[in-house]
Amino acid sequence: MQVILKADVNKVGSAGALVNVSDGYARNFLFPRGLAVEATPSKVAAWKEEQANKRKKEAKQLQEAEETKKGLQGKAVRIEAKAGENGKLFGSITTAQVAEALSRQYGRTVDKRDIKMDDVIKQPGSFPFALKLHAGVHADMTLSVTTQKD
Repeated sequence: MQVILKADVNKVGSAGALVNVSDGYARNFLFPRGLAVEATPSKVAAWKEEQANKRKKEAKQLQEAEETKKGLQGKAVRIEAKAGENGKLFGSITTAQVAEALSRQYGRTVDKRDIKMDDVIKQPGSFPFALKLHAGVHADMTLSVTTQKD
């Protein structure tokens, strides 16, 4: 029997998948728990349309990520931070600060969790970092940290 899963089911499939299961498993386990619905012709047609819409949306997001990558690849983000007399920064530069500076300087809103820096930044200088724009799409950028002039 073909069913459309409404939730992830271990060893069967993930939510939204169209799968074949035995009749008894569907009637006695999946349907009573609300984990699946029977794949009638109308539901299969709606499922196929939903899958096509998901693919279109994913393709659009990938295209937007590629365009953003072209605009940001190789560019530098500048941050001014307070430093002590020995040149060491007070605290460190966080990914949240980089995300805010990126938004301010380039008008691109990014999540701080999508910024990958190799090391903790505690001194002025230039540091490479990667910006994850989409699955498989990364922009390599540079972070330029300078000290504030009082």
